[in-house]
Amino acid sequence: MVENLVIIGSGPAGYTAAIYAGRAQLKPLVFEGFSVGGIPGGQLMTTTQVENYPGFSEGIQGSRLMQQMRQQAQHWGATLIADDVIAVDFSQYPFAIACYLRCLNSFFVTILGNKYARKFFCRWNFLYRASSF
Repeated sequence: MVENLVIIGSGPAGYTAAIYAGRAQLKPLVFEGFSVGGIPGGQLMTTTQVENYPGFSEGIQGSRLMQQMRQQAQHWGATLIADDVIAVDFSQYPFAIACYLRCLNSFFVTILGNKYARKFFCRWNFLYRASSF
């Protein structure tokens, strides 16, 4: 079976794409990542307070925001997969997607992930605290 749409990434962009695709009845398949890729939900999972996201004037914890986005994506029909994508072969159609746990094909692929935090010399001293970098 060929998937209609595969979304690679589980941060705000990945879940937003899943919500819109689900509302359009595209039946998106979202690869959230696995232990190799970290915590599903992107960098916001390690953010204590998000104060610049529309609709939350008092702010919201990053993990809570991502939990709500994840639930909304599921509500609209997205299938969430806890696996990392290793490679995508764009030289054939449908596109071939290789993961740790499976291989599959999809007519459409969107890649919305792999953003890593910038590092500075003592960032581990400030991780999970009220600092921006």
